[in-house]
Amino acid sequence: MARPNEEVEALLQEYADLLAISGGDAFKQRAYERAARAIGGYPQDVSKLDAKALKGIPGVGKSIADKIAEYLSTGHVAAIDETRSTVPPGVRELMTIPTLGPKRAMTLYRELDVASVDDLVTAVHEDRLGRLKGFGPKAADNILHGVELMRAAGGRILLGEALRIAEETVSGLVAATGVERCEYAGSVRRMKETIGDIDVLVAARDEDAEAIMRAFTELPGTAEIIVHGRKKTSVRTAKGLQIDLRVLPPVSWGAGLQYFTGSQPHNIRTRSIAVRKGLKLSEYGIFDTETGEQLHAGTEEEVYGRLDLPWIPPTLREDRGEVDAALRGELPDLVTQDDIRGDLHTHTDLTDGLATLEQMAEAAAARGYAYYAVTDHAPELRMQRMTSEKMLAQRDRVRALADRYGRRLRLLHGTELNIDPEGEVDWPADFLAGFDVCVASVHSHFGLDRAAQTRRLIRAAENPHVNIIGHPTTRKLGKRAGIDVDLDAFFAACARTGTAVEVNGHPERLDLRDEHILLARRHGVRFAIDSDAHAVSELDNLRFGVATAQRGWLTADEVINTWPLTRLRKFLRGPGRR
Repeated sequence: MARPNEEVEALLQEYADLLAISGGDAFKQRAYERAARAIGGYPQDVSKLDAKALKGIPGVGKSIADKIAEYLSTGHVAAIDETRSTVPPGVRELMTIPTLGPKRAMTLYRELDVASVDDLVTAVHEDRLGRLKGFGPKAADNILHGVELMRAAGGRILLGEALRIAEETVSGLVAATGVERCEYAGSVRRMKETIGDIDVLVAARDEDAEAIMRAFTELPGTAEIIVHGRKKTSVRTAKGLQIDLRVLPPVSWGAGLQYFTGSQPHNIRTRSIAVRKGLKLSEYGIFDTETGEQLHAGTEEEVYGRLDLPWIPPTLREDRGEVDAALRGELPDLVTQDDIRGDLHTHTDLTDGLATLEQMAEAAAARGYAYYAVTDHAPELRMQRMTSEKMLAQRDRVRALADRYGRRLRLLHGTELNIDPEGEVDWPADFLAGFDVCVASVHSHFGLDRAAQTRRLIRAAENPHVNIIGHPTTRKLGKRAGIDVDLDAFFAACARTGTAVEVNGHPERLDLRDEHILLARRHGVRFAIDSDAHAVSELDNLRFGVATAQRGWLTADEVINTWPLTRLRKFLRGPGRR
């Protein structure tokens, strides 16, 4: 069962989508999107708030608060039901295709009677899209690519949502009678960007297994029991996510956690090493092949130690060379959250954020950051209505606020610039020189060809005032594929110019992704791990950025926002940058 905040978030986002489909006011649509994000990230249960408290949530005005209250009391919102009835279900299915927007979905329904994804694929193959205005020569290829992305995603969910569910499940089980240890495993523990199902392990005596399984099936959120046994029980949540619980004897804990965490190729490598050492390694334990004796391996460290290997961090267990590196004693000392000294890409309510400058700065201080940058959008992203005057006024506020924090937190005034199709960015050089840090990102013209996309990114990296290229491929998981760009050429340019490349921690982005980080490292690129936070709660996105960086084998020294402020400032102003 979804939490009230999630239910309301989904409802408001649905209404925003319905407004887009039906051609409603664009500002109203964005207002509901903003309110949906605010509700989803709000720390308190909205079902416990009165009307005044609801209106105190950033982005929630009287009209939206009234709809929330109506939904919480009746389970329906009349205005949303009415709008929903005007949009055919098939159109909403079409909207799940990443490369197809709401208005084009409605056009396809009205003009070609396309009411499902299968109908759309048929229409493309029959070459019927060309007769429609707004569907150019590349439309068919883009749509088919979007359908592939949608189908590839299947029932997978984003890491952020999966991790929340996994942590709630573990939290709900640790208090159960007989539970000695409990941890999530599988792809969630490896922090993969999308998750198909969740594995949870418990160490307990056999006589306690039945009570533990019963406690598991009674956890909030369980919609269906798929399998119920003493050693394994599987349930499905209301959103269709499968959670598998396995109860292991304490003596098997280390082997079970290692087995159920590692990818299949990683586990094949470790089992092969075990065989060469006269051992058998499985989820049940590690055994002497000749005598059949089970060797003590209560922890993962003991399991790897039996194989003469150091403990391998879960985020590396993908068989990308980590076992060979461990054998050579060359595993990287991975960057951690504790290494991060500050966040260099965040937003406030001056543009599309949900919190004030003061609220974001206070949250950064509470996290113990040494420095913190606010980087609101620049004017070329016109929907944000930024002006030079507004940005200079914010700079004055940042400087005044900086005096309040002193050495406890150094506030940096920055901006997120827009990279246009030619690689130019907002504002002239003399204006850009006044910022402490400039992030430059692509926000439009995603359909340019490979050569054009590569040129625009390289030109932005060559701009002496651009310090970081934000979310470089622009992808949004399950919604938008990344732009087509020659990453080798782009990374080479960033290494040459001293421009950092961002690992964006927003769970919908995780951009750069792990494979791209591995490629960029070979060019000697520097990185920034940022939250891209638009609300106080989204500062926690940094954990996903760090996990993605670990999957890309990054060390702390390769990440500029692990550096002391003096070193960071030197990088931001250094040779080739100014």
